[in-house]
Amino acid sequence: MNQTKLFGLSAETGRWFLIPLGITVQLCLGTVYSWSIFRKPLEKLLGIGATESLLPFTVLLVVFAILMPITGFYINRFGSRLVTAVGGAVMGIGYILSSFSSGNISTLIITYGVIAGVGVGIAYGVPLAVVAKWFPDKKGLAVGLTVIGFGLSPLITAPLAVQLIKSNGISGTFLIFGVAFTVIILLISTTLKMPPSGWKPANWNLKSNLKTNLKASRGAEILQTPTFYGLWFCYTIGTFVGLAAIGISSPLAQEIIKLDKDTAAMTVSLFAIFNGIGRVAFGWVTDRFTPKFAAIASYILMLIGSIMMLNARQNDVATYLVAFSLFTFSFGGWLAIAPTSTLTLFPSEDYAKNYGIVFTAFGVGALGGTLLAGRIRDIFGSYTNFFYPTAGLAIIGILLAVFMLKRSPINAGVLEEIDTKI
Repeated sequence: MNQTKLFGLSAETGRWFLIPLGITVQLCLGTVYSWSIFRKPLEKLLGIGATESLLPFTVLLVVFAILMPITGFYINRFGSRLVTAVGGAVMGIGYILSSFSSGNISTLIITYGVIAGVGVGIAYGVPLAVVAKWFPDKKGLAVGLTVIGFGLSPLITAPLAVQLIKSNGISGTFLIFGVAFTVIILLISTTLKMPPSGWKPANWNLKSNLKTNLKASRGAEILQTPTFYGLWFCYTIGTFVGLAAIGISSPLAQEIIKLDKDTAAMTVSLFAIFNGIGRVAFGWVTDRFTPKFAAIASYILMLIGSIMMLNARQNDVATYLVAFSLFTFSFGGWLAIAPTSTLTLFPSEDYAKNYGIVFTAFGVGALGGTLLAGRIRDIFGSYTNFFYPTAGLAIIGILLAVFMLKRSPINAGVLEEIDTKI
């Protein structure tokens, strides 16, 4: 099996090219994290409030989270290439249709929130599943590196969106993004394929690796383990705080810190860097230590950021930058902690299905966090009060991680099954 070729090279070497290709797909999909750049222009154009301007973003995240689990059940059936291509095309169509809908928030919710969200949901998990299969020996690092593209996307797309909106308007920006993303993802989709059955890296011992994992569970059995619920609730809290922070960063900077819109947009790019770094850093931490340790560390950082923002006032630029860097760093970490934990705690061959189930937490957190942030802004006239619930949730998350993210002994029957396969 080690004679397998990839990109004309040995699989051991060629598999590393899948990571930058996966990153590029994630960069396109992760443009959703630049939504805060569109909010102020839309609020001014349509005369809407903070809650309404967050709705397309919120709906997209929920649809994304609903479709991701469903897609996980079809990757093996239809192939990673076809699923990626379909997802990229649907997302592109959503953006293109949004270019004709930017004058109506209800229509934009359908075209951007639902249609583009469907595309993101279909395509998102495929590069992760492909890389996970090719890197059973470095799963945390490989998945963390691949998913970094989603978090780093605003580093490129946020300033690009600012310039495109200035020169082409909101409609023109959606159109350009839609066409570009469709072409890029369709081209890359032709290169994404799973390893042949039974392939493994040279000198990697599957049995010894699995002995360190939790008791293996398959299919619906994942729902019968307390560890799943611990991971699910912890992931929900991480996305609740992180996605809300991403959605409100630019308008909050303008309203509370009194930054101008261009500077506020630049901070979105800065936070994208921390979002991306968090994925690699926490992927390594989860591999090196335990999911529990990584989760607790992320919540401590969220708590510190919440306390800082509760005391932030006009011109407290450093406070704002540090606090939101902590939020996005921690949130980015959860996009590595959750998939790496799923790979570690449950069988890797069922990763796409299992992570799809775990990923429903992303949608719940997205819905709760973004809606609450917008509602608090509309009721109190400021985003400051939002950081009381984020501080409370960080404390709850620490307790959940301590008591529910515990390892269990792997059962002998699973080891006997492993013995028959290697």
